[in-house]
Amino acid sequence: MNHDRYSMSFTTGSLFHRESVKLAELYLAFGDWHTVRDNVVGKNVIQARTLNTLKRVCREVISRLKTLNAEELNFLMAAGHQEQAYLLWIAICRRYKFIADFAVEVVRERYITLKADLSFDDFDSFFNRKSAWHPELDEIRPATRNKLRQVLFKMLHEADLLATNNMINATMLSQRLIDLISHGKRQDILYFPVFESDLKRMVK
Repeated sequence: MNHDRYSMSFTTGSLFHRESVKLAELYLAFGDWHTVRDNVVGKNVIQARTLNTLKRVCREVISRLKTLNAEELNFLMAAGHQEQAYLLWIAICRRYKFIADFAVEVVRERYITLKADLSFDDFDSFFNRKSAWHPELDEIRPATRNKLRQVLFKMLHEADLLATNNMINATMLSQRLIDLISHGKRQDILYFPVFESDLKRMVK
């Protein structure tokens, strides 16, 4: 069986909520990601401390936002804070198959089987299981693996999918966001902790 290599370059940062909204606004104004990048780097729009950090964050945020279509980017600008966070979580899952698989196979699976807590051990077990099919995971050093785990949990917290005590939060998707997901890739809804019964009602 052929398995595409996982991209594991998400050691930079977190959900990047504020930065993502700002760059999406610039893209809707300019209509070109190269122009957005030049503007962000030239004016330090996201107020990074160093040029290297600025370039790294800009590159990471743009790579995520590129997974969103025009309708989704416009929704991002008009949405409330929580809806924005949920949409940015979708963008992250589209960008990183490893995170998407973790969201579906671990976070959502634990939630629907009434195991509402999420631990670092769950990440480690998932990582080890996937390494059997993805040898690129074996190339990752322990320190980098710990960083990836830390960043992923930070993303989950910032998207409000995980509480401060690492209990999985029920996802409260608005009808507007459900409709948006239904217009595009319906499987995106599986990236959220949602019961099967609620899922059928949402996408009917």
